[in-house]
Amino acid sequence: MKLAAPIAAVDDVATLAAAGADEFYCGVVPHEWESRFGRSTLNRRLGGNLHSFAELADAAQAAHACGRKLSVAFNAQKYTRDRWGHLMELVERIAASGADAIIVGDFGLLTELSARSLPLRIHLSSVASCHNSATAGLAAELGAARVILPRHVTLAEMERMVIELPALEFEAFVLNDGCVFEEGSCHTLHLPMAMGGPICLDRFEYEYRREDCRALSDPELKRLAANDKAHEKWLWYMSSCGFTTTPDGTPYGPCGLCAIPRMARAGIAAVKIAGRDGPLARRTRAVEMVRRVLDLSASRRAEGGIAELARQMRGKPELCTSGYMCYYRETAPAAVPDQIVDVD
Repeated sequence: MKLAAPIAAVDDVATLAAAGADEFYCGVVPHEWESRFGRSTLNRRLGGNLHSFAELADAAQAAHACGRKLSVAFNAQKYTRDRWGHLMELVERIAASGADAIIVGDFGLLTELSARSLPLRIHLSSVASCHNSATAGLAAELGAARVILPRHVTLAEMERMVIELPALEFEAFVLNDGCVFEEGSCHTLHLPMAMGGPICLDRFEYEYRREDCRALSDPELKRLAANDKAHEKWLWYMSSCGFTTTPDGTPYGPCGLCAIPRMARAGIAAVKIAGRDGPLARRTRAVEMVRRVLDLSASRRAEGGIAELARQMRGKPELCTSGYMCYYRETAPAAVPDQIVDVD
């Protein structure tokens, strides 16, 4: 099972390869596209992108020099008609840069790229919301070599897809960014916190009313308040526990480390560390953590031991015990405490 790590600069390749990454992925938004269409319209990220095809060629060369491959994200959910011709020009330049694969989120783009027979593998992005074998099978028929599964696909669902489509590669999230809703149905952006953060983390003020216009009773008000509190807790965990890290840079937040042995047995081809716009130190530490668990899993160490190690590496085992930080709740302990754990 490969470890796919995000890069945001050419120099990231050597650092993350040394930490244990097997593959890399990145975004590229050349100045000519940004000046015409804006920065977020190519791959749904305002930050963490390379800025030229010269940089992309250097990154591909650096990856190949250390025996790794590089994928490029063109995973907007759709591209308008006025951008299609420019998009095809960029795709041709990606192929010429030496990159190995392109990550797409639009089935129309997937179909067009397959028809062009470019020297690029095509990976279907999690943004395409592939939740079942039928959708994955369609992607394979249209030319996809790998499907990157959405965050909310369960381990059991992964296992069924791998069994039913053995010729297709699957990739699953393992660390960092969460998504409160379904990313493929989200038409907002991954905004930096200085710009307000993701819209799903906004704190709206609610006013509750009964349909029959009667006053809410005290028990009803208490239940609504408890529901709001639970939602706040869920948002906090999905936003990387308030976007916090341990003093050594270990990232808190959504995690699938304990699920690695089961994913390996199922035949998942790669696990993905999210967050290419995050600090390099955070991404490096994330790669080190996943690499350690992957190596132990390959040595067939008992899964219970791997789970315990993974929780220790997070630096706050009680965060894992909550169950709210798990991508794959099948691996979470049964008990869920009532309070958010303080990470300060």
